[in-house]
Amino acid sequence: MTRPERSPRLARSARPSRPARLALSLRWKIALTVTAVCCAVAAVLGVLVHNAVARQTVGQVRKETLADLDDALDLYEYGTSREGLNSVLDPAELPAQLRTLVHHDRRGSMVGTYHGQRVMWTAAPAGDQVMAVWSPYENTRRSLENLDTAIFGSAVLAATAVALAGLFLAHRISRRLSTTAAVARRITAGDLDARVGTGGGEGRRGRPGAQDEVAAVAAALDSVAGSLQARLQAEQRFTADVAHELRTPLTGILASAELLPEGRPKEMMNDRLRALHRLTEDLLEISRLDSGAERPDLAAYELGALVRGSVRGTGLDTEVRVVRDAVVRTDRRRLDRILCNLVLNAHRHGEPPVVVTVDVPGGGGGGAYGDAAYGGEPYGGEPYVKPPQDRPPHDEAPRGGPPPAPVVEVRDHGPGFPDELLHRGPQRFRTDAPGRGKGHGLGLTIAVGQASVLGIELHFTNAPDGGARAVLRLTPPPPPHPPEFRPPSPPRYPSPSDPSGSPGRTPG
Repeated sequence: MTRPERSPRLARSARPSRPARLALSLRWKIALTVTAVCCAVAAVLGVLVHNAVARQTVGQVRKETLADLDDALDLYEYGTSREGLNSVLDPAELPAQLRTLVHHDRRGSMVGTYHGQRVMWTAAPAGDQVMAVWSPYENTRRSLENLDTAIFGSAVLAATAVALAGLFLAHRISRRLSTTAAVARRITAGDLDARVGTGGGEGRRGRPGAQDEVAAVAAALDSVAGSLQARLQAEQRFTADVAHELRTPLTGILASAELLPEGRPKEMMNDRLRALHRLTEDLLEISRLDSGAERPDLAAYELGALVRGSVRGTGLDTEVRVVRDAVVRTDRRRLDRILCNLVLNAHRHGEPPVVVTVDVPGGGGGGAYGDAAYGGEPYGGEPYVKPPQDRPPHDEAPRGGPPPAPVVEVRDHGPGFPDELLHRGPQRFRTDAPGRGKGHGLGLTIAVGQASVLGIELHFTNAPDGGARAVLRLTPPPPPHPPEFRPPSPPRYPSPSDPSGSPGRTPG
């Protein structure tokens, strides 16, 4: 794998920050939409019902008052007493609009007040005067208010019921979609055995035509996952078979090449044969990692000693900095394989100096790097090492939290990792080198696979001041048992005075 040279980035013009939008889940969007539609329908129906009832009720009162007005005009014309009718000549409280209408020789009706009470006025010309008749309107107004209250209460109850029903249905749809999305993320992470299943999407009789749209999406995802898994398994079997078939003849050719007379041709042939043999071994290792059958052989080791031994085994000029040491439970062979591949990659594609740093960040605030330096964000500048007298012991865990995770960083000072590797991770036979003359892209792929077997995190980042950073975050050691803890059947560990070994240490 090679890395492209860095090019200066163009400065982007500052854009005004936009206010963050409130993110709502699908279930709430559906529920709110259903509720809004229900409220709108209830409001329209309420207005229609109110207008219809008010028109009918007020019309009935107006009709009765106009009948009384006709009787009052007849009695006034014949000079008969109008006792029993609520009639008044030229009342002062008659609404001005109605009085103006009567002055134009027309009759009409209008709601107004009479002696502080709400009444329905009807008026008509009576000679040079105005004959007005009124009817009580307070009961009618109260009936309309009660009707509006009933309409509003019914709308609220209906909207609440519909909103709850919509939320329930939206929750079912959202839950199924969330399950499908979770399975898709598992497949993306490499779990090709993950399936959504169609048990909840088929009809009661299991007919395929009874599936809804969500079940169709789930079935399509399962089909894609199955097809992808079959193709990848076929590719893995092909890779393993080819590597296995090449291994035996290559071993024989290497042995035969040793019988050739010494000279430049023998050196060139042995060099190419060894490269081909290493490629075959790498392919076999990748096929074993892809099968998922690898299991680590865990034991307790001092991390600093392991790192020094692995770096020393590469035979390359690499600086090792042990800022704070720790005891870890890991597989020595697999961790050595990871570190060797990272160091070789740094020397092959980066530039010196190559530095390997061992630290336990977060253990009381000391250390060369903070926690943010190992979470995938670039760390800028040279490492700062806190003075030893200000750092707590390496086995001191933060109070009230889990023990800190030991970290190993391999950094060079070259052009850095390519963007494709940072976004998609290492890929086999992808080195970004012209003609792939500097490797086959399998070293980092094997390192990622072995890290997955060990259950540790491996991040690839670039430092702002130049250089690639590969960061290993190992699993923190389990916390010691408190003194009062007594397990039922405690395993026997060697005591410090036992000459057979020291507690918790496995000879390496």
